[in-house]
Amino acid sequence: MKIESEIEKVSSFQHLEMLANQVVEGFISGMHKSPFHGFSAEFAEHKVYNAGESTKHIDWKLFAKTDRLYTKRYEEETNLRCHLIVDNSSSMHYPELKSGQPFYEKKIGFAVLASAVLMNILKKQRDAVGLSVFSDSYEYYAPEKGSDRHHRMLLNKLEQLLEQPKVKKTTDTITYLHQIAEKMHRRSMIILFTDMFQSEDDEKLFNALQHLKHNKHKVVLFHVVDNETELKFDFDNTPRKFIDLESGEEVSIFADNVKVEYEKRAEAYFKNLALTCAKNQIKYVPVNVGDDFEKILTTYLVEKQNFG
Repeated sequence: MKIESEIEKVSSFQHLEMLANQVVEGFISGMHKSPFHGFSAEFAEHKVYNAGESTKHIDWKLFAKTDRLYTKRYEEETNLRCHLIVDNSSSMHYPELKSGQPFYEKKIGFAVLASAVLMNILKKQRDAVGLSVFSDSYEYYAPEKGSDRHHRMLLNKLEQLLEQPKVKKTTDTITYLHQIAEKMHRRSMIILFTDMFQSEDDEKLFNALQHLKHNKHKVVLFHVVDNETELKFDFDNTPRKFIDLESGEEVSIFADNVKVEYEKRAEAYFKNLALTCAKNQIKYVPVNVGDDFEKILTTYLVEKQNFG
């Protein structure tokens, strides 16, 4: 079952929890086509058996049905602690949506729904989740917990982020990544959604990302962009005024006059980001607004398997 069709079915609903659940259920139903054969609607009750573990909790009935070894997992266990970080600066509230256009075709909407989708899967697996939101201030912090009440509180916060900010918010990624890193005491998977618009130099940014990796945390960076306009610079050749959403700076140009040079620089920037992340052992994943969430979920599952 295609995730796109699942999204279309419920795109008229703005209820974040319902939409996230539909995306996850659609993903799970298609798992037989993927390498994650052990992942099913009942996966909250079991985990894959790893060689060397005690055989005491192996579910032999499930082995007889599936020919795969799983161990029973008990409710008090928490396999993973995951902290989601969402960039809520003004540039994340791009592009401006037309009437009837789904909220997840804006960068902040995509990041919010992707976060809710990951929260849904974490909840199913009884893992603990926390949330940080930053822009030009550290707007919100909640530590990792697994309760239903905590889950609902985080969903409410995510829904609030869908409102267009009334004032321009710049991005102070570096300051707040360092502050978030200081709060992360127990080993966790840290997942960051940002468009990587920041005025500081790249070296300072990667120092902050490296700080997130202290205490053996795993860091996944989802680079959220609108491919058509931010990567391909796909505009018609009429005179346009381009406005920086964070600084208010304006420039009037014909798009065709700068398209080739823009694309060259954008591609170089993306390649440099990917290379630097790889050197720093940070998982770098560019994602396009409005795409399905298969890349998000598959990345999460692969990284969780590697987390150990």
